[in-house]
Amino acid sequence: MKLYAKTIPQTLPDWATTVTKSADLFEVEINDEHPDFQSLLEELEMEIEPGITGVKAEDLCSRLGIEMSNPNLHYLVEQAQTLISEIATHPDYKQLLEAGYQPDLNIADAQTALTYLQWELDRNRETSI
Repeated sequence: MKLYAKTIPQTLPDWATTVTKSADLFEVEINDEHPDFQSLLEELEMEIEPGITGVKAEDLCSRLGIEMSNPNLHYLVEQAQTLISEIATHPDYKQLLEAGYQPDLNIADAQTALTYLQWELDRNRETSI
């Protein structure tokens, strides 16, 4: 699991690692299978809506001393495009296709939607300059 933060504490728990950092963004990778992390989730778990329990990201970040960031949309689109490309070439995905998996919308549709979004973001950036 990844978190994007504006600020992080000097020391993070051993199940959290800073992957990248820039002037305004920290990418923190969390080993969500670590027992200490699971214990923290159990401690913070609450009923979010009737019948739905979970942990609010705000509560988790507060406990870790992390100030959440809202990543740049261009960055998120790039990450999504990378992930979709990885899915398209993943052996498990290829196996599903070979077994007859035929969704109404496919990986190419998702890639096209992200390309259109990227074009719109680029067009808006050019008109605002």
